[in-house]
Amino acid sequence: MKIQIDEKDFGLMLEYEQIKKRIRLIGIQLTVDYENKVPVFVGVLNGSFMFLADLVKEVTISAEITFVKVSSYDGDKSTEKVKKEFDLSMNLKGRDVIIVEDIVDTGITLRYLLDMIKKHNPTSVKVCTLLLKPKSLKENFEEIAYVGFEIPDEFVVGYGLDYNGLGRNLQDIYRAV
Repeated sequence: MKIQIDEKDFGLMLEYEQIKKRIRLIGIQLTVDYENKVPVFVGVLNGSFMFLADLVKEVTISAEITFVKVSSYDGDKSTEKVKKEFDLSMNLKGRDVIIVEDIVDTGITLRYLLDMIKKHNPTSVKVCTLLLKPKSLKENFEEIAYVGFEIPDEFVVGYGLDYNGLGRNLQDIYRAV
């Protein structure tokens, strides 16, 4: 199945049913790993909103949710510069923090987020990402603990991910063709 967004063609990569099944498994793992704890999920806007919403429905322990907004993309390319659009609104000192990302690509944004959050002195910080591009990473992150899917170095859209602000509402994930 092909779609077009802003005059760019995309082909189907992951169907929503596959995504839901994987999120269910991650939710079970988070529930086990954080039993008897009250973690804080830090959603990275705008891309993680759909993933975070579906994920927390699968987590059966008490948890809190907050958001941060940063960006490093222009169109379909990383600018390699992170722009903070709004900061954390919660004290994370002594808390178990789970950063929820839509995609980890080069890791530049993730490095920025980890450094920012660690300044708050949390007890622990882990990363949960729906998509990971291992070949694009510029460094290794021991904090990446939960990964939905490893994908090739391709531009993707849908399920929260956008192209020029469009396509976030698609339930499936598509790759540029």
